[in-house]
Amino acid sequence: MKLSWAKIREELDDLWECFLGLIYPRLCLACEEPLVRGEDIICIGCRIDLPYTDYHLMPADERPLARRFWGKVRLQHTLSYLLFVRQGRVQHLMHQLKYKGLGGVGTMLGVLYGRELRAAGFAEIFDLIVPVPLHPKKMAKRGFNQAALFAAGLSQGLGVAWSEEALVRGFATDTQTKKNRLERWRNVESVFLVGKTSLFAGKKVVVVDDVLTTGATLEACCNILLANGAAEVSIATIACA
Repeated sequence: MKLSWAKIREELDDLWECFLGLIYPRLCLACEEPLVRGEDIICIGCRIDLPYTDYHLMPADERPLARRFWGKVRLQHTLSYLLFVRQGRVQHLMHQLKYKGLGGVGTMLGVLYGRELRAAGFAEIFDLIVPVPLHPKKMAKRGFNQAALFAAGLSQGLGVAWSEEALVRGFATDTQTKKNRLERWRNVESVFLVGKTSLFAGKKVVVVDDVLTTGATLEACCNILLANGAAEVSIATIACA
């Protein structure tokens, strides 16, 4: 049986991919074990065993994150995909995303979470996805906004529009990593500004970020959206600590 040139080229490409894999193995960005054919970014084992919260399957008033915002901002839904455990696989994924420039992590996790939220009926609950904005100077240094990559993936998986133009960051802030809750709030309380009000006025908005710790950044973003006409706001993050 004669093979077509297309088939021959396909088989040669497969052999070349296998050869490169022996020299430069592709590693899972969560556990650092080699990926096999058909796996991308995260291996199947980690896809199964990552610490998922399943908050989206709980009643809204029973979600553990909700109490962090009581008396601070009126949220409809408080969602997070994964539990952040120090030295764990989720921390490793977040490090690859934020500091190694591997933006595909954020997009992939957004798509996966979006599909789960869609299956749970959230496509009918949200009108617009808004990422926490990054200051242009930090954007230029990092090359991307990790929250925006997550928002883009979430939009694809959920089937809900997203926009980076609803909110803007007025000035750069110090890193939040080593600050307590009060310091984090003071660091962001007047940072965010309204962009295009017409994008979110009268709409049900979900504000997204990479990791939720004290919630000060998300709180500031949600309050300014509510003050400028959003019908209701929710939050969703890749992970929560």
